[in-house]
Amino acid sequence: MKKLPPDAHPDHLKKQAKALLRLYRQGDAGAVARFVASLPAAVHRTHDETLALGLRLHDAQSCIAREYGFASWADLGVFVETHALTRQSRSLLSRRWLDLAYGADVTGGFGAARPRVAAQLLRDHPDLVSVDPVIACAAGDLDAVKAALAADPGWIARAGGALKLPPLVAVTHSRLGQLPEFAPRLRACARHLLDAGADPNQRIGNRYPPASLAEPDASAPLSALYGAAGVNRDPALTAMLLEAGADPNDGESLYHSVENPACTRLLLEHGARVGGTNALRRALDVPDAAALELLLAHGGDPNEPAGEGPTKTWGAPLLRAIAVRCPARHVAALLEAGADPRARTAAGVSAYRLAMQAGLSDVAALLRAAGAEETLDAQDAFVAACARADADDARRIQAKHPELPGALSDDRLRLLPDAAAWGSREAVKVMVELGWPIAARGGDWDASALNHAVFRGDAELLAFLLARGASWRELHGFGSDALGTLSWASVNEPEGVGDPDWEACARVLIAHGVPQAVRDPSNPDRVLIDGRAMRFSEAVSDVLLGIDGGASAST
Repeated sequence: MKKLPPDAHPDHLKKQAKALLRLYRQGDAGAVARFVASLPAAVHRTHDETLALGLRLHDAQSCIAREYGFASWADLGVFVETHALTRQSRSLLSRRWLDLAYGADVTGGFGAARPRVAAQLLRDHPDLVSVDPVIACAAGDLDAVKAALAADPGWIARAGGALKLPPLVAVTHSRLGQLPEFAPRLRACARHLLDAGADPNQRIGNRYPPASLAEPDASAPLSALYGAAGVNRDPALTAMLLEAGADPNDGESLYHSVENPACTRLLLEHGARVGGTNALRRALDVPDAAALELLLAHGGDPNEPAGEGPTKTWGAPLLRAIAVRCPARHVAALLEAGADPRARTAAGVSAYRLAMQAGLSDVAALLRAAGAEETLDAQDAFVAACARADADDARRIQAKHPELPGALSDDRLRLLPDAAAWGSREAVKVMVELGWPIAARGGDWDASALNHAVFRGDAELLAFLLARGASWRELHGFGSDALGTLSWASVNEPEGVGDPDWEACARVLIAHGVPQAVRDPSNPDRVLIDGRAMRFSEAVSDVLLGIDGGASAST
């Protein structure tokens, strides 16, 4: 592993990444070997195989970061920027460290926690634990926690430190608990605090903006248990708190636990109530059906009415499961628990028709077995063929019914953006070629197919849509357009979107009329584009500024 220079600067690292990419594109053997050695996508590949990957700037950045021992370019950048604070006051460094160790709901800021960076800074500056007892808690430094309690026994029940945290909350909400090195240490600190009399139901008000550290939202409390079960999803720590008397019905823990069914099980076994938590619908977003099955086995209502928000569009959990293309196991669990197989959306679309519209033949088979089969009319059959990307069948139906797709209702026309949100590129192409309204909006954030394509970093689909009349100015449910979508996606890098290429999306947009950006003189992290100050990933910014030197956009 390469050692990072003590005076490392973000600009120098950016130049290193661009130089590495340039050499790679020239076929330089040394550059290719570096990718093979450090980039997971290139490991065990030959020289030619690695060149064939067509690696991009973000790959070069990832390679540089890994050479220095960091899991991501973002982590490396944050470390370098934070390390520079060591040349300033200790209080600045300690406060920044807390921002890296906790989420925004604790810090009151907007930045994401970066526990790996916090851990590295702690290794370089172990004396940080003496600056603030909350840092000792977050770091799982049992000796420092014991010393703080000995010096001030009342601290065990009092919020303190720069983040105004009671000690048990400070321990359980520390994102360092997600690192194997620190999880046992944090459990030991929690055990000591509980044995010393800490209230297992310690909590704070939510500080996530528009709330703040100064004015937390007391109506949305965050418990110590939520930190264990819903933030770090640590079964051992969750069990420790529950056995000490923590209330499992804290309004947050069950909902956020479903990504680790072991935590969900513990909460349910200790009396967590499913109703009113929306945990059942949250479990539909998780690929593994185990948490859903647990919730249903412990009283979850498979026909629970939908509340306000995106889930209301579909209604019953069964319909939601079909609409978001859950695996058949999720649907089977709902049906076995008593979900109504004949449920209908507010627009009157049955579960069976919805499954066929989504191209989910395995789910449709489950519904048929439950007695919900219906005879599809021409519109149903046309939509189902489009969802399967079966252009021949769809054209055959359209030839007999030339009013399609124009005669379809809005709830069926949303299949186009829904398919784009699922990543069903071929289905989208079939629909557009058959005359589907290209600006139809759908998906959980009420967006056009074009916006969903940008979100997923699907440059091929984006180019296809633009070439057929889609507008990059189409607004989505959050009030922005494709530039806003590109900004958010390239900076936040959402999971579950396949192999995104937001740089290529930027090239496609430029090729279809998006104006070139210029640097924002007031903020080096932003660009001015289309009359707006916006932030994109560095690689996307370079494309929009015209300085990336990448391939031409496809049309």
